Amino acid sequence: MPRSVALVTLGCARNEVDSEELAGRLDREGWQLVDDAESADVVMVNTCGFVEAAKRDSIETLLGAAESGRPVVAVGCLAERYGEQLARELTEVTVLGFDDYAEIGARLDDVIDGKPLVPHTPRDRRTLIPIVPVERASGAAEAGVRRRLDQRPVAPLRLASGCDRRCAFCAIPTFRGAFVSRPPEEVVAEAQWLASTGVRELLLVSENSTSYGKDLADLRALEKLLPTLAAIDGIARVRVSYLQPAEMRPSLIEVMTGTRGVAAYFDLSFQHASEPLLRRMRRFGGTERFLELLGSIRARIPSAGVRSNVIVGFPGESEADVAELERFLTEAGLDAIGVFGYSAEDGTEAAGLPDQIAPEVVAARVERIASLADEMVAQRAEDRIGEAVEVLIESIDGNEVCGNAEHQAPEVDGAVTVRGVRNPAVGDVVCATVCGTEGVDLLAVTE
Repeated sequence: MPRSVALVTLGCARNEVDSEELAGRLDREGWQLVDDAESADVVMVNTCGFVEAAKRDSIETLLGAAESGRPVVAVGCLAERYGEQLARELTEVTVLGFDDYAEIGARLDDVIDGKPLVPHTPRDRRTLIPIVPVERASGAAEAGVRRRLDQRPVAPLRLASGCDRRCAFCAIPTFRGAFVSRPPEEVVAEAQWLASTGVRELLLVSENSTSYGKDLADLRALEKLLPTLAAIDGIARVRVSYLQPAEMRPSLIEVMTGTRGVAAYFDLSFQHASEPLLRRMRRFGGTERFLELLGSIRARIPSAGVRSNVIVGFPGESEADVAELERFLTEAGLDAIGVFGYSAEDGTEAAGLPDQIAPEVVAARVERIASLADEMVAQRAEDRIGEAVEVLIESIDGNEVCGNAEHQAPEVDGAVTVRGVRNPAVGDVVCATVCGTEGVDLLAVTE
């Protein structure tokens, strides 16, 4: 009988790709993937270690998996970052690192057979080649580049791994490694494979998509790649995520706003708007430069979607800094805003900075900015009433047809409920007119 594994994925779309690549390798090695932990020979949790809340969620998920009575394996960012500590404190869990991915089947065999494994030893990976896909793409569905774990019409596609930036608050480069672009032909081949499985929208993911190609001696590689991906048979929309504002360039804006099939959607990680605070963060820009960037985008497509994340409570943040952030958010007209309270991350410059802000002050500022963010994105949604949108249908429940418009990344930016669709099918793209809102979500009717 083949051995079975229940795979649980936490965190971002990059982790989803990792899980599907691991699933693809396990499938080729004869493993059976099951949904129920209690019926599996082993449970593998792909953890997230980005912020404190994600770490807690990962630990709680591991402990919950252990209650099934099955062997539990931790992989992913938390496991890579805190391998020995995690193994020491969660004795019921076996911890594996990124370097184990290439032989994941053998490692799981060892766990089931009770063979002792040395816990993964974390190391600073900034000078190392980061984790890469476990198999190269061939473009053929039967090649099993990865195994899709759902049948949604949207799928993430990895552009690159790692990051070379040195933001003071971020530990990602220490455990994800240096920035390495995937060759364009490899990205295209995997996109073709995804299209053959029914994918209609590609979500391009990396730690920093605007840097794609810099290590391939082609600073315009993304501009060249996007039209090629959009032209793949079956692909209706290509969406780019994780854009650095400081690296946005006119040629990229032109392609993203002028190529049919490429979403006019800008996931810009502003992080803050106060220039002095951004410098402390080892970031660039400020309110005026950010508004100028948004203006250049909307001059080409006024309806372009923009989302961002901001951090409040960074060491040394003053009331004036918070007020400047409020000014920016009030003027920016963003479609979606993630608000995070700063927490010191191990191995980051910011953890050692003076003027750390008390947790209760950080919490109060999070509540203050999040309240403003909710108000602003709701207003932006209302501004879209009367606007024509193309909605990719993701789910159908009776007469309720839901999906995402061009300005909405699936799952994170709200959704559109469409009425009046005749013979709807998941994966269809329908034209509708926005007629109402519910917070960030839209209501629309077909013509």
